[in-house]
Amino acid sequence: MSFPKIELPKMAEIHQKIPAPKLDDFVSEIRKELKNAGLASKIRAGAEIAITAGSRGIAHYPEILATVVEEVKKAGGNPFLIPAMGSHGGASTEGQLTILKELGVTAETVGAPIRATMEVNLIGKLSNGSPVYVDRNALKADGIIVVGRVKPHTDFKGEIESGLMKMMVIGLGKQKGAEMIHRYKSEGYHKLIPEAARLIMKKAPIILGLAIVENAYHEIAIVKALEPENIEREEKELLKKAKALLARIPFKDIDVLIIDEIGKNISGAGMDTNVVGRFWLPGEVDPLSPNIRSIVVLDLSEETHGNAIGMGLADVTTQRLVSKIDYQATFVNALTSGHPICAKTPVFMPTDRDAITIALHTCGVIDTGKAKVVRIKNTMQLERMWISETLYEEVKASPELQKTLTIIDEPREMQFDVLGNLAR
Repeated sequence: MSFPKIELPKMAEIHQKIPAPKLDDFVSEIRKELKNAGLASKIRAGAEIAITAGSRGIAHYPEILATVVEEVKKAGGNPFLIPAMGSHGGASTEGQLTILKELGVTAETVGAPIRATMEVNLIGKLSNGSPVYVDRNALKADGIIVVGRVKPHTDFKGEIESGLMKMMVIGLGKQKGAEMIHRYKSEGYHKLIPEAARLIMKKAPIILGLAIVENAYHEIAIVKALEPENIEREEKELLKKAKALLARIPFKDIDVLIIDEIGKNISGAGMDTNVVGRFWLPGEVDPLSPNIRSIVVLDLSEETHGNAIGMGLADVTTQRLVSKIDYQATFVNALTSGHPICAKTPVFMPTDRDAITIALHTCGVIDTGKAKVVRIKNTMQLERMWISETLYEEVKASPELQKTLTIIDEPREMQFDVLGNLAR
């Protein structure tokens, strides 16, 4: 196959300053929040208190849970943890315990037993007749404390995305609860999650929520203890703050985005959809995300172990990436999420040079040497990036962009090795 002879733009390295407030003493802040929310008055002596533990890697997760456990004990309760992660871990008790262990969450590290089951009870139905389920061990408890991170979701955009309400419905709902929401796709995310969470707060013994917000470097920025009647309102405000702290590409219009690697260790979606502005569900839009004509993905991270979830968002990739794909892991992940498209293989080229060339050739730009091109390592590391000469001139001419962007070097030709791959 012959490839078009086109001019590749020169690229310059820049560094981005990303605002990242953090709590230096998050343990003391958690204790203060729980006290102010009246934890002690909500627990009678000897009460069994279930504390949720999810499957996402929250910063200092074992310490956060251990602090909640300690405060429950101080209030006279008997705390225990319950896995609240939907169908993750292969929808098995053993799998969910394994995930918690990998996150450093064990009975020893948090100071309380873990009661794991996939059994759920039906607690009611929604206005459309859909059943709502809750973990059986949680329902047996005298009280439930929902601990979770509030963050932008990678599939959908709304006032409520990832957070305490989603953890109640999908996390505590186990496989049955997760399947119910995913089956309805957009309606499930936008309408059913809030409706089901309200039902759960009415029927299940939810006594408090503890919301965590992280900064762009996955450090704890905010902790907030919420009484059930305030969870929905406060979660909306916390989501706004989480979105403001999200690291983003600082250009609105991009012809070609080059991503060195994608992987599950980088984002649950392989690449963070909030960063690239592409979502699986039709009609989902984040107005703060860039408009990108073509995305090139060059490789998989080592840590993803062949799981290429997210490659379906790309337009072009490389033979190197395709050769590393574990299709079984990728397909299982895609089908479980309800989005087979995220496992689709893009057009793949023999080398990085060929992949970038094809992306430039097909993105609709006539003078490719002046194309707006951005190169990043991955969607989690956005401090350092490379930009084409046209964007370099934009930065030089914009005092606003210069507030957060520092030019490191002048534009120069893209550097490829003898195999045609970009120098790392």
